[in-house]
Amino acid sequence: MTSNSAKIHIVCIVGPTAVGKSDFAVEYALKHNGEVISADSRQVYKGLNIGTGKITTEEMKGVPHHLLDVADPNENFNVGKFKELAEKAIADISSRGKVPIICGGTGFYIDAVVNNITYPDVPHNEKLRAELEKKLASELFEMLKKLDSNYALSLNNSEQNNPQRLVRSIEIATALGKIPKISQNDSPYDVTWIKLELPAEELKQRIHLRLQKRLENGMIEEVQSLHKNGLSWERMEEFGLEYRYISRFLRGLITRDEMNSQLQNEIWHYAKRQMLWFKKVKTA
Repeated sequence: MTSNSAKIHIVCIVGPTAVGKSDFAVEYALKHNGEVISADSRQVYKGLNIGTGKITTEEMKGVPHHLLDVADPNENFNVGKFKELAEKAIADISSRGKVPIICGGTGFYIDAVVNNITYPDVPHNEKLRAELEKKLASELFEMLKKLDSNYALSLNNSEQNNPQRLVRSIEIATALGKIPKISQNDSPYDVTWIKLELPAEELKQRIHLRLQKRLENGMIEEVQSLHKNGLSWERMEEFGLEYRYISRFLRGLITRDEMNSQLQNEIWHYAKRQMLWFKKVKTA
């Protein structure tokens, strides 16, 4: 067992997309001598800037940020790699007498670090993922039950409704026959949780305004440039949300109005899934 006195103190700032996590984290870091570790499954990729809402150098206000632009977008980055890099960043920040601040909306990644969970090292199956991306969470859950009913029924409500978690679980169960026991050890961290929330209508409005601003500030051009530089449309589909729907618009599969409305709807559904995931977080 690790005693609390020996644990590294970290701060986790969580919440749905568009709630204002990045700005809050910068101000918190300035006040508490901290450095930020981004916990966003798409901001790890180089070149995915406007579409992911990646913080700019100016917006950082001199606060060091870690785990941004650490992966090539043509390569897969998983929770195991994130955990490895995040643990190194935490150790480095703490060793310099600063506060490690994990900030992001990818709950699966944050859980792996904070709860010291080791997941099976199964490579991504892109063909399977492409098929699963089209299904609802309820359909994915039924598929998982057929593959490993004991594991599926052990998931809590938020996990049962999290497509990312379900897709990865189906991927692992398909490769290994069932989900092996996930290794969870004592956490080496003493965690202060800060959960940012907004009323639903206010968050919806923020999502709408932010989407329009990103479209005006070159998000479509970013997707065009990524494709021109070798990122396939299929890979854009895998990144989801902005990259999926803008790529469909650029391919002529949907109109600009359809892109706008479908994207607005999907981002809101994503925000609701995040809120469900972080519902279990108990703040001080």
